Amino acid sequence: MTTTAAVGAVFATPEAKGIRFALVLPSTNTSVEREFHRLRPRDCSWHTGRIMITAPALDSADAFGAFRECLNEALPGALEVVMTCKPDYVVMGMSAETFWGGVRGNAAFEQSVRDLTGLEVTTGATAAGEALKAFGARRIGVVTPYQPVGDAQVVDYFTELGFEVAAIKGLCSASATSIADETPATLRAAFLAVDGPDVDALIQCGTNLECAAVAAELERELGKPVIAINVATMWHAFRVNGIDDKIAGHGSLLEVH
Repeated sequence: MTTTAAVGAVFATPEAKGIRFALVLPSTNTSVEREFHRLRPRDCSWHTGRIMITAPALDSADAFGAFRECLNEALPGALEVVMTCKPDYVVMGMSAETFWGGVRGNAAFEQSVRDLTGLEVTTGATAAGEALKAFGARRIGVVTPYQPVGDAQVVDYFTELGFEVAAIKGLCSASATSIADETPATLRAAFLAVDGPDVDALIQCGTNLECAAVAAELERELGKPVIAINVATMWHAFRVNGIDDKIAGHGSLLEVH
């Protein structure tokens, strides 16, 4: 399927196979659904499973650890609920945990989802790596909402994949919910802080940062890939499921690759 959509619109060719995507995200997240529902090929659908988060603070390494523990404990229940709609594929609308422990950690996370659901899955870490590979990027700048403990995991993951992280900017958001309060101006400044003439691509992690529009605009200005993780995650989920629509207005990843 190769259809070019007008800016802000998403269309698929009539023969597109309808796919039910289980979209699994923390209960504290307010941005993923907004961004994902803007990008939905015809006859495909997002069905949300929300992971109950009772420890939303992220303002220290200990708080980050408590958040991760809470997320992993509640994930099976969220998957169990969303599986009742009989989805075809699982998409993780959260990324911090998928970077944890490097490539092996992400692979183990993916396998745990397969074991619980019997379905294949797209994670933010996998999608980010594949998106950067699609552009042939080597030296990258990274933006996150995380504390240093989370940024270290992101750097380790990308380094293990063979990328050189030129710079990383963690916004140190105080809680899982307040990540969504970061302004477009803050996001733009963060991207520019990790850019440079020797940087091939910029990428953002942390799904509750509503970054798709900022990234697409900045990409046009800088003339290099600027990748929002929610866009990368959707792109990966579409492509591995045979949805090849070329979608305009949200960055060159979806327009070209």
